[in-house]
Amino acid sequence: MAAFSPPLEPPSSPWLSIVGIGEDGRAGLSPAAAAALDAAEVVWGGRRHLALAAPLAAETRAWPSPIHQAYPEILARRGRPTCILATGDPFHYGIGAEIARLVKPAEFRAYPQPSAFSLACARLGWSLPDCGCLTLHGRALPLILPHLQPGAQLLVLSWDGTTPGQVARLLTERGFGASHLTVLEAMGGPRERIRESVADRFDLDGIDPLNTLAVAVAGGPEARILTLAPGLPDALFESDGQLTKAEIRAVTLAALEPRRGELLWDIGGGSGSISIEWMLRHPAMRAVAVEAKPERAARIARNAQSFGVPGLAVVDGTAPAALAGLPAPGAVFIGGGVSEPGVIEAACAALGPGGRCVANAVTLEGEAALLAAFATRGGSLRRLSVARADPVGGMHGWRAAMPVTQWAWTRS
Repeated sequence: MAAFSPPLEPPSSPWLSIVGIGEDGRAGLSPAAAAALDAAEVVWGGRRHLALAAPLAAETRAWPSPIHQAYPEILARRGRPTCILATGDPFHYGIGAEIARLVKPAEFRAYPQPSAFSLACARLGWSLPDCGCLTLHGRALPLILPHLQPGAQLLVLSWDGTTPGQVARLLTERGFGASHLTVLEAMGGPRERIRESVADRFDLDGIDPLNTLAVAVAGGPEARILTLAPGLPDALFESDGQLTKAEIRAVTLAALEPRRGELLWDIGGGSGSISIEWMLRHPAMRAVAVEAKPERAARIARNAQSFGVPGLAVVDGTAPAALAGLPAPGAVFIGGGVSEPGVIEAACAALGPGGRCVANAVTLEGEAALLAAFATRGGSLRRLSVARADPVGGMHGWRAAMPVTQWAWTRS
């Protein structure tokens, strides 16, 4: 998408109006919103929005695809009355935030209406602050997976009329078939309809493309729950054995100190467990997994889908060469190839002030590389050892895993 810089000096008064409109059309607009709409020389919006706002004396422009192609023309009208129509609240998964990156707040006035989430809560009697609100409009279905917690109340903006059925099937596959689903169609207008079902018996058809799905999550004993703590069970990951085990993974995540919105480089991704758990910490987290073996790179992508973090980027290549051109990270984890020449140096060089590098080694060669890094750069070293109880004949005994040497360093 092309980038547009907002002008340095705003006009003396707002020239752009962003008007939220509902399924009740003009009848639902406040007097101020209606006046802003009528004062515009040009009105931009989706075809549905323009029809809801009719009659319009202004020139109308339907959004092109992709929508950002319209932005230069809108910005060229700076200082002349212009209106943009949006659904409900333009700043809740709407176009408002995108426009605000191009136009200074002093140059526009926004007239929001209740969002689909607010309308859904009003219909269901749910408390909006207690709900998980997400959108599957133009986004991957697995994004809902981290939100599947027993007792959770989810509000989901659908992509089209097939979304509720797809979600119902996914819930059933993951052991949440008892979840109660409410499909709220065309809320706020004459076509409004509300229907209910249970995920594993979902049979609703003819669903309006404009719908919001409410999910009261209920999981059975077999439900695959992504718990909120780091160190998810190893068995949840597809793996060929190249996996940072749960106990070590939890300690490693703590050492990486995830912060909202940061990008992680996961070098030697293996099964992708570290980068996946990094992304599960917050929806804004980002990660790139670098893996030299194509079959493992493909496995990382499958695991990312299974854990509901499809945005995990996978680079099929060998570090340090594969790191060239990647966006600068906030943190780096080296789980494989730590003894390869130049890997630690490239990882540390990519970090800005406050960036963290954490590297694990189980081989003597890897440990030697970490000792050298510690001697050269400082940081901290620790030895991690885990033993698990295993059967020994008719009894049990401790079986120790290979000890892990961990080096952690923060760029000052």
